[in-house]
Amino acid sequence: MILAEKIVDLRKKSGWSQEQLAEKLGVSRQSISKWESAQSTPDMKKVVALSELFGVSTDYLLKDDREDAEGAAVCGEEPDAAACDGASLTPVSMEDASAFLAHNERNARRISLGVMLCILSPIALIALSGAGAAHLVSLSEDQATVVGMIVLFLLVAPAVALFIQAGLHDEPFAYLKQDNLDTAYGVEGMVRERQRNHRASYTRELTLGIVLCVASSIPLFVAMALAGDSTDAPIVGFYECIGVCLLLCFVAVGVYLIVRTCCIEDGCKVLLEEGDYDRAMKAVSRRIGSIYWPVVTAVYLLVSFLTVGWAITWVIWPVAGVLYGAITAFLKMRM
Repeated sequence: MILAEKIVDLRKKSGWSQEQLAEKLGVSRQSISKWESAQSTPDMKKVVALSELFGVSTDYLLKDDREDAEGAAVCGEEPDAAACDGASLTPVSMEDASAFLAHNERNARRISLGVMLCILSPIALIALSGAGAAHLVSLSEDQATVVGMIVLFLLVAPAVALFIQAGLHDEPFAYLKQDNLDTAYGVEGMVRERQRNHRASYTRELTLGIVLCVASSIPLFVAMALAGDSTDAPIVGFYECIGVCLLLCFVAVGVYLIVRTCCIEDGCKVLLEEGDYDRAMKAVSRRIGSIYWPVVTAVYLLVSFLTVGWAITWVIWPVAGVLYGAITAFLKMRM
């Protein structure tokens, strides 16, 4: 709850209209209206006057959700050590928060585009291999495979570049995901407003992304049905290859939408310290993250070099991400 919301809440609890409160403070009703809509903020003299008038502390008015209306500290129903035992908190200003949210939206596009390119990368290889086997292109199977591999690497290379770029741009803000935060006045209200504005888009894109992923098998079934009456095995194989290519297109677009909108939503949760970024989860991450991800990296490199399957072994990363979430959630429950 920010200052604007607290003024509204306290005024209504006192049974006063905006005009009555304005009269008691010696200001205009328009001033009260602007305070309550967060278009402006009262100066310190008026904050002191408000605290005396409502019988609350100035700290309660100025600090977002730090104290209750009697001025007593509130650490939540399940207080964590970092919030209540005097542990150090990292200050986050309004400028820091705004810069991080803008950066997070840019990174969301980079990461989601990189993931989409990785999913699309084998399409040319699959389609050309099927077409070459069916003698529908003037390329042998080996030539079609070579061309498909070239296209694959041409798509994977910029995807890797996007991931590297996203990681480098993320470094200045890494502390927000690791440290316990002390956000400046107004930050929480601003972030929650951004979250509310993004909610409709988040729901729409997440729903559409899931629907596309679920429906991705339809083109494959259609292609198999079209090839069902054919007795030419290479032609049947070509139809199946086209079905797989369309399946990957559906999945690529669906995953792009899911990853992008979830990254933007996660940016708000980072600043609000909610969900995977609450203080208990941060404590767990600090304990296992320094060991888990180096091990995953070593496994990825080992498997990739031994199998030479770089186009497939990237799957280790999303699997590792899911396992990491499950492990941290389990450890959090045990704390």
